[in-house]
Amino acid sequence: MNDIDAVTLNFSSGSLVLLNSILAVIMFSIALDLKLADFHRLVKAPKPLITGLVSQFLLLPVLTYLMIVALQPQASIALGLILVAACPGGNISNFITHRAGGNTALSVSMTAFATVAAIFLTPINIAFWGNLYGPTQAVLRQTSIDPVSVAITVVFMLILPLCLGIVLNFKRPDIAERIRKPLQWLSMGIFVAFIILALAANWTYFLDFAGLVAVYVVIHNGIALAGGFSIATLVGLSQYDRRSITIETGIQNSGLGLVLIFGFFSGLGGMAVVAAFWGIWHAISGILLARIMARTEAKR
Repeated sequence: MNDIDAVTLNFSSGSLVLLNSILAVIMFSIALDLKLADFHRLVKAPKPLITGLVSQFLLLPVLTYLMIVALQPQASIALGLILVAACPGGNISNFITHRAGGNTALSVSMTAFATVAAIFLTPINIAFWGNLYGPTQAVLRQTSIDPVSVAITVVFMLILPLCLGIVLNFKRPDIAERIRKPLQWLSMGIFVAFIILALAANWTYFLDFAGLVAVYVVIHNGIALAGGFSIATLVGLSQYDRRSITIETGIQNSGLGLVLIFGFFSGLGGMAVVAAFWGIWHAISGILLARIMARTEAKR
């Protein structure tokens, strides 16, 4: 078996451009669900949004660090978990929140705000928490990760399409309504196909390490979901809002994680397998959780 910390996965520059493009289309389709009224409501009652952002960018990285210190995974796996925790909410969180009977408007707005905040907070969280843990600190020293480059990547891949989607929905809501669902399903289908093809190109490595990584990812995802639910409960949010924050914290933008891993960490094996497995597992756990939640109507 190969040493996961020494493995570099096969991923061409052309594949990276394609992944960037897919994620941009996904963010554009998510933005088509956003209306200015959603933001106005959150400005008047910001507590759920602030709680969600604290859960996403502060609580989850703290819980991730504590998990890493307790379980002592190999360096590249640990850094992969830190990087995933530093990413904003995932692109399927809105769909899963809707299926769970949660506050979909809050979920969509959290995705938007977290995506903007990721320009600054994602590179800060990776650097801060990665440097606190000895083995990952050594990996970061060997890596040229420029916060400005990360910010530029996030702007062009996530922020720009998000803004374009909001503008289209405001200016031409008829067009936005017509293309919203087909675009969301098409982009998600292409993304899933892309992940499958990327795994196929690295199947030997995936078979070698999937079992080891799966344990960490499942525990990490469980901690993320539990953390989101706990903080929303502690601050006294309604069941309707709690479902949104729970799912938003537990569904991470692993696609962005893969872009950063291949763009700045040269496709480091443990990190890439963590992000790829997250992309599969969080969809499974989110849909299962949504089915459980949907059995009872959420109190508002």
